[in-house]
Amino acid sequence: MIKGKFIDNLPKVYGIYTGGFIGFIILMAIGEQMGMTAKAIGVAFVAFTIFIYALIGYLSRTAQADAYYVAGRQVPTVFNGMATAADWMSGASFVAMAGGIYFKGYGYMALLVGWTGGYILVATLLAPYLRKFGCYTVPDFIGTRYGGNLARFLAVVVLTVASFTYVTAQINATGTIASVALDIDFKYAVYVGLISILLCSMLGGMRAVTWTQVAQYIVLIIAYLLPIFWISNKMGAGFFPHFMLADEVARIGELEQQFGFVKNSAADLATVPKGLAGITKAHSAVNATPWAFISLALAMMMGTASLPHVMMRYFTTPSVKAARKSVGWSLFFIFLLYSSAPMLATLSKLSLIDPTLSTGIIGKSFAEVQSIDWFQNWNQANLMFISDFNGNGTLELNEFFMGGKAVVLATPEIAGLPYVISGLVAAGGMAAAMSTADGLILAIANAISHDVYYKMIDPKAETAKRLLVARVLLVIIGFAGATIAAMEIQGILGSVIWAFDFAMSGLFFPLVLGVWWKRANRQGAIAGMALGLGSAIWYLVWVRTGGSGFLGLSQLTFGIFGAGVSFIAMVVVSLMTQEPDKATQKMVDEVRIPSGRTVTGK
Repeated sequence: MIKGKFIDNLPKVYGIYTGGFIGFIILMAIGEQMGMTAKAIGVAFVAFTIFIYALIGYLSRTAQADAYYVAGRQVPTVFNGMATAADWMSGASFVAMAGGIYFKGYGYMALLVGWTGGYILVATLLAPYLRKFGCYTVPDFIGTRYGGNLARFLAVVVLTVASFTYVTAQINATGTIASVALDIDFKYAVYVGLISILLCSMLGGMRAVTWTQVAQYIVLIIAYLLPIFWISNKMGAGFFPHFMLADEVARIGELEQQFGFVKNSAADLATVPKGLAGITKAHSAVNATPWAFISLALAMMMGTASLPHVMMRYFTTPSVKAARKSVGWSLFFIFLLYSSAPMLATLSKLSLIDPTLSTGIIGKSFAEVQSIDWFQNWNQANLMFISDFNGNGTLELNEFFMGGKAVVLATPEIAGLPYVISGLVAAGGMAAAMSTADGLILAIANAISHDVYYKMIDPKAETAKRLLVARVLLVIIGFAGATIAAMEIQGILGSVIWAFDFAMSGLFFPLVLGVWWKRANRQGAIAGMALGLGSAIWYLVWVRTGGSGFLGLSQLTFGIFGAGVSFIAMVVVSLMTQEPDKATQKMVDEVRIPSGRTVTGK
C-alpha cells in the first residue's frame, strides 16, 4: 500500500509500474512458448499499454486551470525530464529515425546532432526564462511580452501550423503500428491511434499527459534498447554494440561492394509500391555536401528551441532552477535512444545482407525469400517488396525494397528474435507516437482555448467553460490530424522536419529576442512572425514546384530562410518604431533573474 502524496511516491509508483510491465513481457514470452499466435501477442501488447495509459489519464482528471494547463507546476525534475524525452522522442525518433539513417546514411545523423544540440539552446536561451515569466502557453508569453491581441494571435497561428504538421506524422506512426499489430487497414488504424491518444489527454490535460508520458518513456526505452542488445549479442558484435559501430559500418561497405549493385531503370522503379526504398544507401541532397549536413543540423537546433509543446514541458516545474535541471535530465533520457538509432540501422542492414548470418537474404532464390514468414507479413502490410528485375531468379541488392517505417518494427523478426520482442517494439513505437501526439494536440488546443477564446473572446469565462472548450478542441484537432494522416501526403520523417522549419520560421527570434533584447517591440514581433512564416511557406512551395533554392537550402531546411527573414524584419521594424515602455523593459530585466517569484504571478 502506497501512502502519502502522489508526488512524494513517484519513484515507488513508477518502480512498481516498471516491474509490472517487465512481468507482462515475461508472461507474453511464456504465452508464445505455449502456442499463442503472433497476432494475439501484438494485440495484447498494444491493448495492455493503451489501457494503462488511459487509466493514468482517467486517474489524473482535473477541473483546475493550473493543473490542466501546467500540471500544477509541481513536476519533479527527473520525471519532467522523462516526460519531456517521451514528448520529444516521437514516432519519427522511434519508428522513422533508424529508417532514415538506414537509407540515407550519415546525412541523417544531422537530425541527431540538431535535435540533441537544440536542447543546449533551450537550456541557455529560453526554458528557465519562460518558466520565470510564469505563462501557461508560448503565445501567452508572446502576447504578454509584446502586448496586443495581434501578436498573441499570430503566435497561435505559427504554433498551430507547426504543431498540426507534426501531429499528422505522429498519428501516421500510430496508424502504421496499429494496422500491423491489429491487422486492419491503415486508413482505419489512424483513428484507432487517435482514440488512444485522446484517452490519455482529454480529462486531465497537462497533468494527465505528464504522468502518462513518464509511463510511455519507460515502455519505449525498454522496447528500443532490448532488441539492439539482443541482436548485437546474437550477431557477435558484443552486448554493448555502440563501440563497434565503425567496424560494422565498414563491414556493410565491404558487402555492398562484394555483391555489386545494378541501377534500377525507370521502368523497374515504376513497379515498386509508393513509399518503399531500395536496400542500399540512397544518395540525396541530405548528405550531398557538408553545408547540407550543417544546414539541416542548424535548422533542427533552432526548430527544437521553437516548438511550443517542448517549451510547455518546462512550464510544469516548481521553479526556474528546476526548469534548468530538467533540461539536463531531458538530454540524458533522449541520449539513451538517440545514441542507439545508428546502431539499430546498422544491425538491421547487416541482418539482411550478411551471407554469414542465417538471416541474410541477398543471394537466395526468390522462392526462398517469398516463403519466409516475416517477409510475407510485411509484404502484406505493403512495407516490403521484391522483384526479379535482373531475371536470374536470385535476389540481388537492387531487387529488395522496404519502407523506412519497417526498419525498426521488422528488425526483431528479421533477426530471428521471439515474436514477443516484435510485440514489445510495436508497443514502444505506439508509446513514442502517442506521447508526442498528446503534447502536440494539447499545445494547439490549449493555445486556442487560453489565448484566443479566454484572452481575446471571453475574458470572463469560468474555468469549467474554458476547459470544456479545450477538450472539444482536442477532439476536433485530433480528428482533423487523423484525416490528413490517412491521406499519406508526406512521410513521417519529412512531416516532422517540416514542423521544425515552420516553428523556427515564426517563433525562434520572437522568443529569443523577447528575452534577450529589450528593444524588441510589438510591431517588430508581428513583422517577424508574419513575414517569417509567410516567407517559409513561399520558399517551400517554390522548391517543391521545381524552383532552384537559395544558398543551398532544400525543402528540409527552408526554415533557415524563414528565420532569416523573421530576424531581419523584427530588428528593422523594432528600430524603426517606438521602443517598448519602461514597464515592459523592467519586466524583461526581471525575467532574466534566475530566482524569485514569477513575473506574471502565475
